[in-house]
Amino acid sequence: MIARPPLAVPLLALVGFLVLLALTAGGWAPLERFDDALSDGFRGYGDASPTLVDVLRVATDVAATVPFVVAGLVISIALATLSQRQPAALCALVTVTVPVLWGLMHWLVHHPRPVDGFVVVDSNGFPSGHTSNAAAAALAAVLLLWPHLARVGRVVTVVLAVAFGVFVGLTRLALLAHWPADVLGGWLLALAVVPLAARAATRWGGGAERVSGRRADQVVR
Repeated sequence: MIARPPLAVPLLALVGFLVLLALTAGGWAPLERFDDALSDGFRGYGDASPTLVDVLRVATDVAATVPFVVAGLVISIALATLSQRQPAALCALVTVTVPVLWGLMHWLVHHPRPVDGFVVVDSNGFPSGHTSNAAAAALAAVLLLWPHLARVGRVVTVVLAVAFGVFVGLTRLALLAHWPADVLGGWLLALAVVPLAARAATRWGGGAERVSGRRADQVVR
């Protein structure tokens, strides 16, 4: 069984992502000023805290593409082996779709990263791949675990998932690997893709519980 948010959630996230994409690609001045101001603050903090920067260079790679894809494939195969078709389908869809989408955006959208960041990446930056990966993995975990947890477990899972997604996004900002708009785009991309992937996965049979506090044994057909 897979939980799934109301359809309005991914649709609103998709609209937000497309609006942000248009503003970013069009070089909207207020957004660029916001990006510059926030990034300058992170640059000053990073210059004053070189040890923290070194730690974040290592920590941020927990959401790099290789570990994300490897973990996703391993979990997908393990779930399929256990005859968990819907969870396996969700993991597989997220593992493939999220990197393909943000990679396509990097190829199509000319949006250079901050100059002289604490990490050097040559590709375009919208949306942040690390942030997309982290948020997608965290949200997928919530949707998979939700039907099997009591209220306290659900709260703890959501808090940890949000903390992980936010943490990785902040590492990309602190390292000047991305602009704030790139990180926000990564969060919105995951919030749009994962719930839609959950809906697609449930078509493999059975149903899904809506994320609305219902009991796990109540299945929405």
